[in-house]
Amino acid sequence: MKLTHSFLVLVCFFIFQIIYISPVLAQGGGASFLYGDALPDAPEMSARGEHQVGVRTLKFINEGQIDILNSKEGVAPLYDRPLTVEVWYPATLPEGEKELVIYDEVMGTSNNPQRPLLPFTFEGRASREAKPIADLGKFPLVIVSHGYVGSRILLTYLTENLASKGYVVVAIDHTESTFRDAAPFPSTLLNRSKDVLFVMDQIAELGKTNSKHFLAGIVDVETTGLVGYSMGGYGVLNVAGAGYSKEAVQFFAGMTGGSNALAERTYGDETYASTVDPRVKAVVAFAPWGMREKIWNLEGLKGLKVPTFFVAGSEDDISGYEKGIKAIFEGAANANRYLLTYKNARHNVAPNPPPSAALQPGLHIDEYYRYAEPSWDERRINNINQHFVTVFLGIHLKQLDFGKYLDLKEDSNEENWTGFKPRSSTGLELLHMESK
Repeated sequence: MKLTHSFLVLVCFFIFQIIYISPVLAQGGGASFLYGDALPDAPEMSARGEHQVGVRTLKFINEGQIDILNSKEGVAPLYDRPLTVEVWYPATLPEGEKELVIYDEVMGTSNNPQRPLLPFTFEGRASREAKPIADLGKFPLVIVSHGYVGSRILLTYLTENLASKGYVVVAIDHTESTFRDAAPFPSTLLNRSKDVLFVMDQIAELGKTNSKHFLAGIVDVETTGLVGYSMGGYGVLNVAGAGYSKEAVQFFAGMTGGSNALAERTYGDETYASTVDPRVKAVVAFAPWGMREKIWNLEGLKGLKVPTFFVAGSEDDISGYEKGIKAIFEGAANANRYLLTYKNARHNVAPNPPPSAALQPGLHIDEYYRYAEPSWDERRINNINQHFVTVFLGIHLKQLDFGKYLDLKEDSNEENWTGFKPRSSTGLELLHMESK
């Protein structure tokens, strides 16, 4: 029988699918690419770690908190503040079970009629309610704080990746600051750092050996790293010692009818000084907001003394770059710190890639630009973030010998960076300043 050209092409196509495509589909549980998967040019340390990953949802109540949104003439009542968190951790899965989870998310913003809430789902590489690894001792804790507005599953590419490398990762839904319950800004200004401190204490209790909780004996809260994005960066820097300025208190009072509640988070305040937590050993701040608005000054930034890794876009039009993120980096004189800059990027240097739901015609473009960067592939940003966060937290939370990945030429165009595939380290800058 004479084989036609079309038949030969068809045969070659099926062979290609079997050899190249099928293994990828098998790995992804039916999807060729999930958030956090490695692109062909992903840097070395972005690869997932040795552990399988479990995920669970916890709910906490922080009792007796200031209800700033119901403040009248500077006086606010108290309320019990609910907080939902997502926890990723090293796990043991039954043979044959895949790391695959469905996350429920929404687009839109609850307080914006022009952008109504639209539910959608996306897949992740973790197993819901999986059994935690119990025979390898304690894993360092990493707490993740999202932007305004955002959610606890905004950075799953990073949270899952870190858990696979031997961390217990806890991401917070900051009440009154999520897509689902967005409320006026004063709640975010007041509660960000307080939420982080409260959750750290809750995880410490659950992690006690006799707690009978799934976290019992597996989480080392004494070795904690903080990761914050935008308003999350605003919060985690404050937790780590960067006290807000007096101008910040005035800014807050002007929004709340004269409330002085933010004063307890300012440098020089005795209450604030007592809350700077020695359990925090490292901070990663993606596009932290506030410097351009005078939320910090040089005196307040001197209180930041833990190693800090800043990440920014050179064209950030939300937090600002030269007078915003870079000014925080330069002003934090008592911290050993780095600043990774994505050249020509704006503010979205941290979140997951745009979901397919955001590609629907007719949606407000900001549903797409809540995730996307105009000059960068967000998946590429995710891989680079995985690489550098792995390196930085590995050094400071696990004492791993990863220094070569930070000992780089400032300009990535000048010399291929260690850990990056040939010709792939372009459009980046890494600055380093030692503590004084």
